[in-house]
Amino acid sequence: MSTTTTPRRHRDADPTADPTAPAGSRREGRWTRTGLWVAIALIGVLLAALTAAVGGGDGPTDTPLDPTSTTASGSRALVRVLEQQGTAVSIVHDVDRLDTDAGTVFVDDSAGVLAPAVARRIARSAPDVVLVTTNPGVLEAFRTRATPATTVESADTVSTRGCAIPAASAARRVSTAGVSYTVRESDTLRCAPTGSGSDRTWGLVQTSTAAGVVTLVGTTGAFRNDTVTTAGNAALALGLLGGGDRLDWYVPTTGSADAAPSLGGLAPPWVPSALALLGAVAVAAAVWRGRRLGPLVVEQLPVVVRAAETTEGRARLYARTRDRTHTLDTLRIAAVRRTARLLGLPRSAHVDEVVRRAAAATGRTPGAVGAVLVGGPTADDRALVDGAAALDELERAVTRAVAGDAPRASPPTTPAPSDQPRQPTDPRPGGRP
Repeated sequence: MSTTTTPRRHRDADPTADPTAPAGSRREGRWTRTGLWVAIALIGVLLAALTAAVGGGDGPTDTPLDPTSTTASGSRALVRVLEQQGTAVSIVHDVDRLDTDAGTVFVDDSAGVLAPAVARRIARSAPDVVLVTTNPGVLEAFRTRATPATTVESADTVSTRGCAIPAASAARRVSTAGVSYTVRESDTLRCAPTGSGSDRTWGLVQTSTAAGVVTLVGTTGAFRNDTVTTAGNAALALGLLGGGDRLDWYVPTTGSADAAPSLGGLAPPWVPSALALLGAVAVAAAVWRGRRLGPLVVEQLPVVVRAAETTEGRARLYARTRDRTHTLDTLRIAAVRRTARLLGLPRSAHVDEVVRRAAAATGRTPGAVGAVLVGGPTADDRALVDGAAALDELERAVTRAVAGDAPRASPPTTPAPSDQPRQPTDPRPGGRP
């Protein structure tokens, strides 16, 4: 017995995949695919144009503590209050434009792009610095002796009444949202604690610099538009930034001279052009090879597999794993199918129906037939051999019953023995005893 497997050819799915298809069908399929890709490209260009039109304006951004933004994370409200109280706020993006002798310098390095050398320059010249950063290099440059610990997203507030930082003490209670720090030196001023014991971190840290003092602010919720009015946040922000007549709000930007060099900035100038050229060569090579190979062709390659090889392979696997129950179940399933076919039942017939019909045909009880066709676990080799023999015997019984050779359900009654001697019977037609 052998099985022949031939891959199916889906000619209806793609007319161009079949070389025998009409030329008109292949041409129509190519035009359909081309039109689809053109439509996708047009939609992509349209979406890109809409994105550029919507996002290309100069409206407010979601940059944290942006002094020109009126969004929740911006700080436009704080700038307005400072200006109303007489503090001139100057937004600076270049360290050379800082006036360190005029007043407070707010270094907003929320993006973490400030170069440590620029930070050391500010620490040597500015007497009053308010710092927002998580950059370890910048923290080391200002000698804050602090290390970022964790991000605090809770809306809780904490008391600062006993804090040695005047602005925090005047605020009495501030939000803890922002970043908390661990401090290595015990003589550094610390406020706005979070946690307890060895896990305690701080939201406000103040230490001295070569030119004066620097106040590290982790509780940035005091500067945001959405939380500046919570508890004493406004008092803390005004106390830190509004102590003089002038405030330089310094925001270093990525790619500027004040920013730390990135990997792309350290690379030679010719590297981007070389990478672009290599990408173009790769795309051209892919297109060239794709055009050379041409479309896929479906070939009719029949594969002949002997059924005996499959059966022997499965038998070896069952024998190796000593899976007697699975082996006998496989024989039972095949026997149920053959028995149903002998009894004229459809392939969808349930095994219970096969058991009932086989019992009725052979004169056996449904329980006895079910024990053979369904059964249970097979404990040893003897049970496996007995189960296979019972299946063969049941199939032979069903075959005889279907052929009209089956024994009757009830054996004939044997007449009782008589004391009188039996008379010979005349074998001739119409003979008499």
